[in-house]
Parts: sequence; structure tokens; C-alpha cells
Amino acid sequence: MNWIWWVFAFFMAGGFAKVADVGRKAMSTRHARKMERLEGARRDRLELEAAQRPPEAVCGCTHHLAKHDKQGRCHEAVQVPTAWDAEKKPVAYEPGQCTCQQYVGPQPLSQVFAEELTDRA
Repeated sequence: MNWIWWVFAFFMAGGFAKVADVGRKAMSTRHARKMERLEGARRDRLELEAAQRPPEAVCGCTHHLAKHDKQGRCHEAVQVPTAWDAEKKPVAYEPGQCTCQQYVGPQPLSQVFAEELTDRA
């Protein structure tokens, strides 16, 4: 029973503190690596979802092509600044119409014509 006093003295002197610190550091490192793996998996999933989405036809005014008519005028309502402060930053807005005039993005795929590929020459 004499050895139990040595263990007790070792414990009281803080001998197990190093063991606890090593364990705490190992768990912290494990947690950080696990979080990095989860973040990587989330990024991969978001990239796959983005890759499977078809491209959107967006005008230079950042509005969708559906908001434009045949002549190219945009019919989306926007906030137009009406008053500015001393640093020329807008302080008051009112609703107005988008002033863009033409769609400048890529041509939508539905308007592209391609002949059928056949084996006949």
C-alpha cells in the first residue's frame, strides 16, 4: 500500500497535468481536422450542385433575360438615388425603372440551331 502514497503525491504535485494537456491537445487537433473534412465535403457538394445548374441568361444590369422585352428594354423596378450627402453618397432613394437598353450576355441555348447528326453522307 506504500505505492498508493507515491501516486497520490505525484497527482498532488501536478504530474498528471501533462497527461491531461496532451489528451486535450490531441482532441483539439482531432476536432479541427474533422471540421476541415466536413467543410471540404460541404464545398464539394456545393460545387457539384453549381456545376449541374444550367447557365442563367443575365443582362449587364444583372436582371434576368425574362425581364427584358423584344426590343431589349428592361422592365425591372430599381431604387434610383435622389439625394446625396457631402461625400457624394446617396442618402435617399425612390423607385424607378431600370435604364439598360440591351441584353449583352451569352446567347441562350434555345435559340441556337444545330442540324441532326446522321450516318448518311
